[in-house]
Amino acid sequence: MTEIEEGDLKFSFPDHCEAGKYEEWSFYRNQFQSVAGGSKAVDILCLSGGATWLIEIKDYRQHPRQKRIGIGDEVAGKVRDTLAGLAAASANANCGDERALARRALQTRQWRAALHLEQPNARSRLWRRSSYVANVLSKLRTKVKAVDAHPVILNREANRPNVPWTVQ
Repeated sequence: MTEIEEGDLKFSFPDHCEAGKYEEWSFYRNQFQSVAGGSKAVDILCLSGGATWLIEIKDYRQHPRQKRIGIGDEVAGKVRDTLAGLAAASANANCGDERALARRALQTRQWRAALHLEQPNARSRLWRRSSYVANVLSKLRTKVKAVDAHPVILNREANRPNVPWTVQ
Protein backbone atom coordinates (compact mmCIF):
# COMPACT_ATOMS: atom_id res chain seq x y z
CA MET A 1 0.00 0.00 0.00
CA THR A 2 1.26 3.46 -0.94
CA GLU A 3 0.37 6.40 1.26
CA ILE A 4 0.75 10.01 0.14
CA GLU A 5 0.20 12.95 2.44
CA GLU A 6 -0.90 16.32 1.16
CA GLY A 7 -1.46 18.80 3.96
CA ASP A 8 -3.87 17.26 6.48
CA LEU A 9 -5.05 14.60 4.03
CA LYS A 10 -3.65 11.09 3.68
CA PHE A 11 -4.30 9.27 0.41
CA SER A 12 -3.99 5.47 0.51
CA PHE A 13 -3.46 3.54 -2.71
CA PRO A 14 -3.65 -0.28 -2.88
CA ASP A 15 -0.69 -2.35 -4.04
CA HIS A 16 -1.99 -2.72 -7.60
CA CYS A 17 -1.67 1.08 -8.10
CA GLU A 18 1.43 3.02 -9.05
CA ALA A 19 1.04 6.39 -7.37
CA GLY A 20 3.29 9.32 -6.64
CA LYS A 21 3.46 13.08 -6.36
CA TYR A 22 4.01 14.21 -9.94
CA GLU A 23 4.75 17.78 -8.86
CA GLU A 24 7.78 16.44 -6.94
CA TRP A 25 9.34 14.60 -9.89
CA SER A 26 12.84 15.87 -10.60
CA PHE A 27 11.94 16.10 -14.31
CA TYR A 28 9.02 18.41 -13.55
CA ARG A 29 10.90 20.56 -11.06
CA ASN A 30 14.21 20.83 -12.91
CA GLN A 31 13.31 20.59 -16.59
CA PHE A 32 9.62 21.08 -17.33
CA GLN A 33 8.24 23.54 -14.80
CA SER A 34 9.64 26.57 -16.65
CA VAL A 35 8.62 25.45 -20.17
CA ALA A 36 6.67 28.08 -22.16
CA GLY A 37 6.75 30.64 -19.38
CA GLY A 38 5.75 28.18 -16.67
CA SER A 39 3.67 25.06 -16.46
CA LYS A 40 1.52 23.70 -13.66
CA ALA A 41 1.11 20.17 -12.37
CA VAL A 42 -1.51 18.03 -10.69
CA ASP A 43 -0.64 16.82 -7.23
CA ILE A 44 -0.81 13.03 -7.69
CA LEU A 45 -0.41 10.69 -10.64
CA CYS A 46 -1.94 7.22 -10.23
CA LEU A 47 -1.89 4.30 -12.65
CA SER A 48 -4.53 1.68 -11.90
CA GLY A 49 -6.38 -0.91 -13.96
CA GLY A 50 -5.60 0.52 -17.39
CA ALA A 51 -6.33 4.12 -16.35
CA THR A 52 -4.11 7.05 -15.52
CA TRP A 53 -5.62 9.26 -12.83
CA LEU A 54 -4.59 12.91 -12.66
CA ILE A 55 -5.53 13.99 -9.13
CA GLU A 56 -5.61 17.63 -7.99
CA ILE A 57 -6.10 18.35 -4.30
CA LYS A 58 -7.69 21.52 -2.93
CA ASP A 59 -8.25 21.84 0.82
CA TYR A 60 -10.03 25.07 1.78
CA ARG A 61 -11.02 24.09 5.32
CA GLN A 62 -8.32 26.26 6.90
CA HIS A 63 -7.69 28.89 4.23
CA PRO A 64 -10.44 29.95 1.81
CA ARG A 65 -9.70 30.24 -1.90
CA GLN A 66 -8.15 33.58 -2.84
CA LYS A 67 -7.37 33.10 -6.54
CA ARG A 68 -9.27 35.01 -9.21
CA ILE A 69 -9.18 32.14 -11.72
CA GLY A 70 -12.05 29.68 -11.39
CA ILE A 71 -11.17 26.34 -9.86
CA GLY A 72 -12.41 24.45 -12.94
CA ASP A 73 -10.14 26.52 -15.18
CA GLU A 74 -7.20 26.02 -12.83
CA VAL A 75 -7.61 22.24 -12.66
CA ALA A 76 -8.10 21.98 -16.44
CA GLY A 77 -4.84 23.89 -17.00
CA LYS A 78 -3.01 21.59 -14.62
CA VAL A 79 -4.39 18.50 -16.39
CA ARG A 80 -3.26 19.89 -19.76
CA ASP A 81 0.21 20.82 -18.49
CA THR A 82 0.65 17.47 -16.74
CA LEU A 83 -0.17 15.55 -19.92
CA ALA A 84 2.37 17.62 -21.83
CA GLY A 85 4.89 17.02 -19.04
CA LEU A 86 4.34 13.27 -19.17
CA ALA A 87 4.89 13.24 -22.93
CA ALA A 88 8.15 15.15 -22.51
CA ALA A 89 9.24 13.01 -19.53
CA SER A 90 8.67 9.80 -21.48
CA ALA A 91 11.46 10.84 -23.86
CA ASN A 92 13.64 13.27 -21.92
CA ALA A 93 13.52 12.56 -18.18
CA ASN A 94 16.97 12.04 -16.69
CA CYS A 95 15.61 9.71 -14.01
CA GLY A 96 14.94 6.28 -15.51
CA ASP A 97 12.09 5.53 -13.09
CA GLU A 98 10.27 8.75 -14.00
CA ARG A 99 10.80 8.13 -17.73
CA ALA A 100 9.44 4.56 -17.41
CA LEU A 101 6.42 5.64 -15.35
CA ALA A 102 5.63 8.42 -17.83
CA ARG A 103 5.75 5.89 -20.67
CA ARG A 104 3.40 3.52 -18.81
CA ALA A 105 1.07 6.44 -18.02
CA LEU A 106 0.90 7.40 -21.70
CA GLN A 107 0.13 3.82 -22.73
CA THR A 108 -2.97 3.40 -20.56
CA ARG A 109 -6.35 3.04 -22.21
CA GLN A 110 -8.06 5.80 -20.30
CA TRP A 111 -7.28 9.20 -18.79
CA ARG A 112 -9.18 10.24 -15.68
CA ALA A 113 -9.29 13.65 -14.00
CA ALA A 114 -10.15 13.91 -10.30
CA LEU A 115 -10.46 16.91 -8.04
CA HIS A 116 -10.34 16.23 -4.32
CA LEU A 117 -12.08 19.27 -2.87
CA GLU A 118 -12.38 19.88 0.87
CA GLN A 119 -14.52 22.88 1.79
CA PRO A 120 -15.29 24.61 5.07
CA ASN A 121 -18.58 23.74 6.73
CA ALA A 122 -21.39 25.81 5.25
CA ARG A 123 -22.42 28.59 7.61
CA SER A 124 -25.16 29.99 5.44
CA ARG A 125 -28.25 28.57 3.81
CA LEU A 126 -27.59 30.87 0.86
CA TRP A 127 -24.21 29.31 0.04
CA ARG A 128 -24.75 25.64 -0.67
CA ARG A 129 -21.77 23.36 -1.08
CA SER A 130 -23.66 21.02 -3.38
CA SER A 131 -24.52 23.74 -5.90
CA TYR A 132 -20.92 25.05 -5.81
CA VAL A 133 -19.56 21.56 -6.48
CA ALA A 134 -22.08 21.06 -9.30
CA ASN A 135 -20.97 24.32 -10.92
CA VAL A 136 -17.28 23.40 -10.62
CA LEU A 137 -17.97 19.93 -12.05
CA SER A 138 -19.88 21.41 -14.98
CA LYS A 139 -17.01 23.77 -15.76
CA LEU A 140 -14.46 20.96 -15.39
CA ARG A 141 -16.44 18.69 -17.73
CA THR A 142 -16.49 21.43 -20.36
CA LYS A 143 -12.77 22.10 -20.07
CA VAL A 144 -11.38 18.53 -19.96
CA LYS A 145 -13.93 16.59 -22.02
CA ALA A 146 -11.35 15.72 -24.68
CA VAL A 147 -9.28 14.02 -21.96
CA ASP A 148 -12.02 12.74 -19.62
CA ALA A 149 -15.72 13.19 -20.37
CA HIS A 150 -16.58 12.20 -16.80
CA PRO A 151 -14.20 13.89 -14.34
CA VAL A 152 -14.98 13.43 -10.66
CA ILE A 153 -15.02 15.69 -7.63
CA LEU A 154 -14.49 13.94 -4.32
CA ASN A 155 -14.03 14.73 -0.65
CA ARG A 156 -13.39 12.68 2.48
CA GLU A 157 -17.10 12.12 3.11
CA ALA A 158 -17.93 11.28 -0.52
CA ASN A 159 -15.27 8.83 -1.63
CA ARG A 160 -16.57 6.96 -4.64
CA PRO A 161 -16.31 3.21 -5.04
CA ASN A 162 -14.97 3.56 -8.61
CA VAL A 163 -11.74 5.28 -7.58
CA PRO A 164 -8.86 3.06 -6.46
CA TRP A 165 -7.83 5.15 -3.41
CA THR A 166 -9.19 6.24 -0.07
CA VAL A 167 -8.64 9.49 1.83
CA GLN A 168 -8.46 10.16 5.54
